Amino acid sequence: MIQIKSFTFNPFSENTYVVFDETGEGVVIDPGCYEQQEKIALAQFIEDKGIRIKYLLNTHCHIDHVLGNDYVKEKYKVPFLIHALEEPVLKSVKAYAPSYGFARYHEIHPDQFMKEGEMISFGSTQLDILFLPGHAPGHVGFYHRESKSLLSGDVLFERSIGRTDLPGGDFNTLINSIHKKLFTLPDDVVVYSGHGSPTTIGDEKVSNPFCALSLIK
Repeated sequence: MIQIKSFTFNPFSENTYVVFDETGEGVVIDPGCYEQQEKIALAQFIEDKGIRIKYLLNTHCHIDHVLGNDYVKEKYKVPFLIHALEEPVLKSVKAYAPSYGFARYHEIHPDQFMKEGEMISFGSTQLDILFLPGHAPGHVGFYHRESKSLLSGDVLFERSIGRTDLPGGDFNTLINSIHKKLFTLPDDVVVYSGHGSPTTIGDEKVSNPFCALSLIK
């Protein structure tokens, strides 16, 4: 069974995840580590647990989720995967990173593209890839059926949703992703978001002020 370790990094309070199983293999999802102490914290956990990192994955490529891509890629020598529609989003980060105070951001390029219907496999674990556009054009989530765990990136938060005012964002598309893809999952699925605390599908279906099913008329 998988274990999920979260870290909160950078001024955007972004959640970085290490997902691993009993075989010792795992993946890093959305590394937001930028400062040296953040990189040390991530690496120390991986070393202490003896995790063999197999992939670097981005749910999407906004700056707060990619600041540590170069560090993870270089340290663990692993393939870097994104959805193809996120490549322009990733390429744009280099241009605006200095204006956000991240002058040391180093661009890397994806090794592979992933798409819905495929799975990410490591150890004895398989993560389903869900295509969830709206916050970003090529946003994906990772769903582990056996543990009912969803790594949702910036699509669905506890009592909130991802912003849609950035390039490539669209409110109606985001709501459709939530209702058609996420709210069809079991109510007890735990949602590990890109920011904030975990929540459940059932709680958000009832109580989320932006997308609860009770808002549909």
